Amino acid sequence: MKYDVSSDAQLVEAASAGDCSAFGELVGRYQDRLFNTMLRICGSREDAADAVQDAFVQAFVKLGSFRGDAQFYTWLYRIAMNLALSRRRRARPTASLETARADAGEEAVDRHPGPDDRLLAREQAEQVQSALALLAEQHRKILVLREIEGCSYEVIADILELPVGTVRSRLFRARLQLRERLGSLWNEDAPQPG
Repeated sequence: MKYDVSSDAQLVEAASAGDCSAFGELVGRYQDRLFNTMLRICGSREDAADAVQDAFVQAFVKLGSFRGDAQFYTWLYRIAMNLALSRRRRARPTASLETARADAGEEAVDRHPGPDDRLLAREQAEQVQSALALLAEQHRKILVLREIEGCSYEVIADILELPVGTVRSRLFRARLQLRERLGSLWNEDAPQPG
């Protein structure tokens, strides 16, 4: 059966009826995007991959409970976010900055700038990843969803099951915290975060 590429609802309906290829199409649409988000939430590639895999398994098992009042990816992100946060709470070790840098890997760089520009961009990306890893979970996940994933306030509120006003205030605080952390990294004269 051929599916309309823009219709997640059609794929969910077909997958609910037992069409595994329809669910495979959904996985193909969202696995990379979900992995990138989970990488920034979890801080390690292994944990992000586990969260994504578990999220798709749980989504497949619970597909019958998907009501369609939210978009499929919003529902899937909520599942993945809950799994990732549960996993973090169980593990609870805190990673060093070096571990966060190693786990985050290299950021993609534009191929056109010169070598100095690429090195500077890479170093700054690593510093942003390190500063992001130091934020509280509630601030990091909102910042990732808004600034990296480009989600609207309403979608973030739906994913995290929070009022839109709470999303806005946490995002404001997250941006301030990130700015403070980056300020201390990029300007040695800046006050150290407390």
